[in-house]
Amino acid sequence: MKKPLYVAVANTIKHNISHQHYTDMKLPDERTLAENFSVSRSSIKRAVQLLADQGIVFKKQGSGNFINPLFLRNKTALDYTGDNVGLTTSIVTNGKQQQIQVLNLDVIKPNKDIKENLFLTDDDFVYSFKRLRKLDSVPILIEQSYIPVRAFPRLSKSLLEHSLFNYLEDQENTIINRAYLDVTTEPSTSEDQKLLNLKATEPVGIMAGIFFVDDGTPFEYSSMRLHYRYLNFSTFVNLGK
Repeated sequence: MKKPLYVAVANTIKHNISHQHYTDMKLPDERTLAENFSVSRSSIKRAVQLLADQGIVFKKQGSGNFINPLFLRNKTALDYTGDNVGLTTSIVTNGKQQQIQVLNLDVIKPNKDIKENLFLTDDDFVYSFKRLRKLDSVPILIEQSYIPVRAFPRLSKSLLEHSLFNYLEDQENTIINRAYLDVTTEPSTSEDQKLLNLKATEPVGIMAGIFFVDDGTPFEYSSMRLHYRYLNFSTFVNLGK
């Protein structure tokens, strides 16, 4: 599905901010941005408002749009300000090559927790798959996931070697843009130590989440075990109306 023009512009501005293309921690004025992107000023206004909603820029009345310095100093491994909440689009690569290794893929009967998390019946089956995420061949995250078979009957290992959520958005007109995430830490297991190159004394970050289709239907339940060096989760809070 083609992204709205203002979303594409916002993503490009965000990329430019990350690579420090703008001086004095300030965006060019809207007229200049409109000329640079060859779009209308209304598209620029919507793009800048999207960035403001994400906490990347802030507006100062009469002075323009300024870059949030905390965004530039953010060293988190996951950035949930993209078009969907999939890991492929959310992992901060900093120019590194992202790789996905599929460790296993099975069809199983869900246990009680999986059934509750995905609102399944006794007759439902789920895909169970485990993937190892890497940056420049360095392992950073183990992902154990479950998807109802009826939600996506054509799941395969070849699809899992790439971004499943991007495939759904581009080929199936389905957007996974909501998630409930629980973040914690615990001692690493022997599998964590083997796959993430951790010492027995080193912990692992845990992110468990339910991912929803844009109509509110649960699509995937995942438990992600993250190398502790990459566990620095940041978010933006706005209590305004």
